[in-house]
Amino acid sequence: MMNIVLMGAPGAGKGTQAELMQARLHLPHVASGDLFRDNIKRETDLGKQVKEILARGDLVPDTITIDMIRQRISQPDCANGVILDGFPRTIAQADALERLFRERGGKVDRVLFVKVAQDKLTERLAGRWFCKVCQTPYHVLWNPPRVPGRCDREGAELIQRNDDRPEVVANRLQKYFEETMPLIDYYRKQGLLTEIDGEQVIEKVYGDIVRTLDGQV
Repeated sequence: MMNIVLMGAPGAGKGTQAELMQARLHLPHVASGDLFRDNIKRETDLGKQVKEILARGDLVPDTITIDMIRQRISQPDCANGVILDGFPRTIAQADALERLFRERGGKVDRVLFVKVAQDKLTERLAGRWFCKVCQTPYHVLWNPPRVPGRCDREGAELIQRNDDRPEVVANRLQKYFEETMPLIDYYRKQGLLTEIDGEQVIEKVYGDIVRTLDGQV
């Protein structure tokens, strides 16, 4: 069994790396944001609570988030371990996660922190635009449309999601670092944390992750 916690700020590229890790390790990728959306879509009791909380603009309480994680990692496909993305975010959540794993005879085996400087994160997030019709993603620096402001496929207007606007991005990142820096120190003191340079190209980031896990796989 191997349980991996994948940490990194919004825009650090955790999702991309998690998919690569999932293919190599044959472990499910469990992202807390995906769990929220799935439960809301399926209108579960937890999903209804989350929908109401988010509609008020409040943060989802730890009790609800932990319940969703508990239900997910109890599924048969998580019997040999899991790649957690976006959870835990706080020391209180980390303590709860340890209890959940102990109940199943496991523990957190490795914590990977994909580290990217805040100015780079802002550049990545604030440059993202999407087609309002087909949702094709673009980036003003790395994947710009042929015609500024228009989708290559549909010719439709490109829009920016509210949480990708520069002022919102700055607030998201500030909250992330305030919230998670204590958790990074928490895992570092346990000897579980490895920092990965997330400013490299995708292949090199993945290569560093693989080398880190080689002693564990």
